[in-house]
Amino acid sequence: MQIGLFTPLRSPVATGEFLSQLGRMAEERGIASLWLGEHVVTFPAYESKYPGSPDGVFRFPEQSGLMDMVASIGYLAACTSTLRLGTGICILPQNNPVYVAKEYATLDFLSNGRLDFGVGVGWSWEEFEAVGAPWERRGARCDEYLDVITTLWTEDVSSYQGEFYQLPPCHMYPKPAQKPMVPITVGGHSAAALKRTAKYGSGWYGVNLDPAGTRDILEKLDRHLADAGRDRSELKIVMGATSDHIKPELVDQYAEAGVTELLIPFLRQGTKHLEANLEKVTPYVEAARSL
Repeated sequence: MQIGLFTPLRSPVATGEFLSQLGRMAEERGIASLWLGEHVVTFPAYESKYPGSPDGVFRFPEQSGLMDMVASIGYLAACTSTLRLGTGICILPQNNPVYVAKEYATLDFLSNGRLDFGVGVGWSWEEFEAVGAPWERRGARCDEYLDVITTLWTEDVSSYQGEFYQLPPCHMYPKPAQKPMVPITVGGHSAAALKRTAKYGSGWYGVNLDPAGTRDILEKLDRHLADAGRDRSELKIVMGATSDHIKPELVDQYAEAGVTELLIPFLRQGTKHLEANLEKVTPYVEAARSL
């Protein structure tokens, strides 16, 4: 079991000074990873229901927004040496897959292979509309985009012909430092997400489940993996939270349920209380080390 942080970096408090201190101090405390979040724009009101809160409402401070993940991961990579850096998650079907492949392969190359590529299909049709991406059939589009990214990361001459994307024969370099490619961690609790994990995933990413709920959904994942001729031992199992309901005394229960990386929410950002806030993560790290 490893302990990471779910850290959706937000302006204006996530300054360059904060990121450099956060990365250095996290490494010093034995924290294994930082996982960032992606929303390019937010809205005064949503019709979409946010799965990360009990009431389905997405709340964000006024005049604040999430930092760009690519730029933030690059900055953190330059400030650290061992910390793994995860996208938690990249909303893949609202992105261009060739740009995604290029950007994250470059980040993995520059960070000496410290990237975890977490993907999901998104929950806000409003954001898809804002970036000009179709909301309908986004799951099928996500699967094709993963195929495009895979060929760009692993083949000298890459090409793809699908329903949603056509890639003519081309070269893309640099390739990721990790071989054969950056590990793909699929986020989501739906049957479609679990099937996608079984097909593409080196890991699975869930949120806000207690140990019992985690065990239940991993049993469902096991069935999809078996259908694909795979086993859960091949995967990293990441469980994160958007609230503070995960307690240090639950670390062993999550481990018993099958979690290999537990993400503690780190939402109070800014340099003023950084050391004190990171110190609150120490009991989780110690509990994981004692397993």
